Order: sequence, then C-alpha cells, then structure tokens
Amino acid sequence: MIEEKKHILIIDDEQGIREPLKEYLEGENFFVSTAKNSDDAKNKIELLEFDLLIVDIMMPGQSGLELTKEIRKKKDTPIIFLTAMGEVASRIHGLETGADDYIPKPFEPKELVLRINNILKRVKNLKEGMYLIKFGHKKVDLKKLTITYKKNKRKINQSEKILLEKMIMSLGKVFQREDISKILNLEKERAVDVIITRLRQKIEPDPKNPIYLQTVRGNGYVLWTD
Repeated sequence: MIEEKKHILIIDDEQGIREPLKEYLEGENFFVSTAKNSDDAKNKIELLEFDLLIVDIMMPGQSGLELTKEIRKKKDTPIIFLTAMGEVASRIHGLETGADDYIPKPFEPKELVLRINNILKRVKNLKEGMYLIKFGHKKVDLKKLTITYKKNKRKINQSEKILLEKMIMSLGKVFQREDISKILNLEKERAVDVIITRLRQKIEPDPKNPIYLQTVRGNGYVLWTD
C-alpha cells in the first residue's frame, strides 16, 4: 500500500531558505507549500490541512513564536522551529509555547528530514495507539468510553474524552485553564477544575496526590502516562 505524501508548510521570510528547502523536501517525497510571513501562513492554514509546519522564529511582523501560540489555540499540527544559533531563550520559549522540535541555522537538510520523520512517526503511533491508554493498572478505552480497573468498569463522558485526546496528543505539554476552557467550550473556567477533579478520581491511584494528571502551579495542567 502506497502511503499518502505528507504536506509540509515552510514559513520563512527569506526566499533563499524557503525555495531551496522546498525543493529538497519535495525530493524526499513530501508535498511542500511555502509562506513568506505569518499572515501568509495563517491564510494557508485556514484553507489547507498540513501534517507539519516548519517555522522561522525571527520574522518581520508577527514572529514565529507568536504565530505558534496562536496556532496552538486551534490546532495540534507538529511544529519545528528554525532558529539562529544564539536564540537559546527563544528556543526554550518556543518549546514551552508548543513547538515539537527546533533546528539551528545553518542546518543540514538531511538532519531536518530525520527530525521531520521522527515527529511524523511519533504522531502516527500516537494516533494509532491513543484510544487504549494505561494509567498504572487502569486502562482507558476512548472508543468505548470506559475505564477498566481489575474487573470494574467506569464510564467517561464526551468532555473527558475530548480533553484526554488533546492531552494525550501532547504529553508533557502544559495546558492552561483558559486553553482547556476553549477546547471544551466552557463558559466558566471554574468548570475546568471540576472536570480535572473528576478525571483524577477515575484515572489516578490516589486522586489527592496525582501522578498522571498533574497541576503546574500557576500555569495549568499536564498529562503523563506509563
């Protein structure tokens, strides 16, 4: 079975980087589009589905960091940052913002392709395996909406399923309460705490001392699995 080409969007204000990189990635069997700035990128993202974004941090107008933060409010598309060698703080902030990886300029195109393939493989494995998740001795089936522990079964509701799916696709990422409110279309952020508490009662060995669905003080919540 022939696997469908993955569609990549390169977002960089330098044509001397965009076009050669586009040509190289097309030679590696990717379908590639380009954008010269954040506004151009947002227009394309609105119209098309991409499998991965390559984003330059330093661009005139809206920066790659600001663009990533905006994208992450709506999409989980994997993102690789292109950074200058000295932009250590920006790289760290970028990963905190939701980027999956970064590569400093100048870079070897072969290394970038390896990073792209590793991320796409991880995403594929997550999507294929995300419906059956283990939290210690508890097994969550997101298709059947059940949690099994020994011979006991509990139900999870649609809101809990949606939140778990989002967090499982971004293990280790901090979800702010505002983010969760938007994901679940909640009018009051207080409802976020109710859902988190309910989920902990279902997946944690000791809900009062969570090891999987943890609080990041002053920031939000983060999910880990076995």
